[in-house]
Amino acid sequence: MRGLDLAVFYAINRWPDTLTPLFYFISECTKWLPVRIFLLSLFLAMIGWQKTRKAAICAVIAFPLTNELCDLLKDGFQVLRPCVELADVTLRVNKLTSFGTASAHSGNMSAIALVMTYYLGWKWGLPWMIIALLSGLSRIYVGVHYPSQVLLGWTCGVIVALLTVKVADWIQNTIKARREARAVVP
Repeated sequence: MRGLDLAVFYAINRWPDTLTPLFYFISECTKWLPVRIFLLSLFLAMIGWQKTRKAAICAVIAFPLTNELCDLLKDGFQVLRPCVELADVTLRVNKLTSFGTASAHSGNMSAIALVMTYYLGWKWGLPWMIIALLSGLSRIYVGVHYPSQVLLGWTCGVIVALLTVKVADWIQNTIKARREARAVVP
């Protein structure tokens, strides 16, 4: 398995340098304050629309939960990043020395993608799936995650998003049932 992980890592990490501006932006943009403000504004605007409210709320919940799960995995299972472990990595961002067990970038975007697809269908979900895919590829390309770490991040995002939407649906159904029960009582 390690051999496959390394082979895929090197194949992506050695893609042409002409891709660096694109993948650098995708990899690093969620760390920039203007991008964070834009994303928060987008989700707040979605909360204002009846059709997208539930998806936006669940995405805002799933994002930090996924991030926290990835961080817990990094603390509990301390797997080195390729930029720390391998001498011949093409590193295209500042060197990260923290553990890279599960890519939080990949996980966060996959959580949003699943929530959007679950509640709003492919029209809304597909762009987020593409962002999640590119986010994962970017983390490999810039040299800070192995493919297995990106896959684990994506998996964390999917699991957290599924739990989030199922709990949200359960809460909504419970509230609806209680309201209906009260409406029947004379």
